[in-house]
Order: sequence, then structure tokens, then C-alpha cells
Amino acid sequence: MNDIHDVIKKPRISEKATLLQETRGEVVLEVAVKATKIEIRQAVEKLLGKKVVAVRTANYDGKERRKRTKNYGVSPAWKKAYVKLAPGESLELV
Repeated sequence: MNDIHDVIKKPRISEKATLLQETRGEVVLEVAVKATKIEIRQAVEKLLGKKVVAVRTANYDGKERRKRTKNYGVSPAWKKAYVKLAPGESLELV
């Protein structure tokens, strides 16, 4: 990826994400599918100004969406990143 602004798409707000943020200090973000862990780390440190300790990623394939007709489609594939922030760092996702 050439531009760090294209790496982070949006935060993933869920019950699990909130629990991870409170207990482990991890932030869950939806990122570009082709983004690497190094690019995700650099984007969080530069754009959000937070120190990153570790990054874990998970890829999700698109699901086939079919209605009662012959027409069907596929929802897009996406990637989720679990970003562990340094002790003392926090990120308010409101």
C-alpha cells in the first residue's frame, strides 16, 4: 500500500472489541485487505499518535448472498486487525 491513509478503514465496535480494549488494551480496526502488519503499525502510530506493541490480523472471505431468484452476489472480503497499544496508551472510540 502506498498511502497510510488507505490502510485504516474504520474501527470495529462490538462487545468483544470493547472487552478487549478494557482488559488487554487492544483496539480492533477494519483495515485494507492487502495491508501488512508493518503498514498497520505505521498507520496507527502516525495517524492516531499511539505507540503500538503488537498487531494481529484476521482475514474474512465474502459470503455468497442469494435471493429467491437466479441473481446472486458476494459480499466483499475484509480484514480485521487487533492492535495492542503500549501500557498507558488508550484510544477513545466514540
